[in-house]
Amino acid sequence: MAEDGLEAAVERFVGLLMERRVTVATAESLTGGMVGAVLTDVPGVSAVYRGGLVVYATDLKAKLAGVPEDLLAAVGPVHADTAAALASGVRERLEADYGLATTGVAGPDPQAGIEAGTVYVAAAGPGSVQVRKLQLSGDRSAVRRGSVQAVLELGAAVVAEELD
Repeated sequence: MAEDGLEAAVERFVGLLMERRVTVATAESLTGGMVGAVLTDVPGVSAVYRGGLVVYATDLKAKLAGVPEDLLAAVGPVHADTAAALASGVRERLEADYGLATTGVAGPDPQAGIEAGTVYVAAAGPGSVQVRKLQLSGDRSAVRRGSVQAVLELGAAVVAEELD
């Protein structure tokens, strides 16, 4: 994804959060903290960003982000339901109005039979949880950057939808 697309996504998302005076927290797997890093590049974001969890290991998705262990056992870490549980869990555990989550396979190799570039992003708010499945192409870096842009765009859509 183009740098300007990512910049536009973070500006729109943070702008909505600040305008509406609501907060966000992040739970990241394949992005390893990139969402939090992009958010914290924005001056003044401390007014709306509560913090984030990097839950790369599957067991930490349950221990830290509150994903039910039986869900992880049933569907695995790369699944729409897991992404939804990550977003809802981080929202609750970090006491934020919204939660964002990323989980997927950055590549270059498949993981547990799941193709590289398969990503789920989720945004949870007071009234809804939305998940998008992505099939991203490119190298590991491109997949991770595309995931960051997609979760920020989804977050902005959920905030705008819930508060309009």
